[in-house]
Amino acid sequence: MSQEIDEIIKRIMAHKGVIGVIIVNNDGIPLRSTLENSQSVHYASQIHSLASKARGVIREIDSSNDLRFLRVRSTKHEILVAPDHDYFMIVIQKDASN
Repeated sequence: MSQEIDEIIKRIMAHKGVIGVIIVNNDGIPLRSTLENSQSVHYASQIHSLASKARGVIREIDSSNDLRFLRVRSTKHEILVAPDHDYFMIVIQKDASN
């Protein structure tokens, strides 16, 4: 399983503009990352909070629904979040329009 995750991260990192990939547990703790530790912890903490809030909003609107993907675009970056039951993946990439 560990080798499979490493291959997925490697494949994602090969895409043009990708800055980093972080695998985070449901407590917001980074388990794997291609970024420096301080950046990983910062992104994981902030994005975990945002994704949890987004999931709560979706469930508040319709209790039978759930968050499947979250995409946030800023002037510098795009942050892609793919939540799962036990983990979620964060991908930070350069904004393609710049």
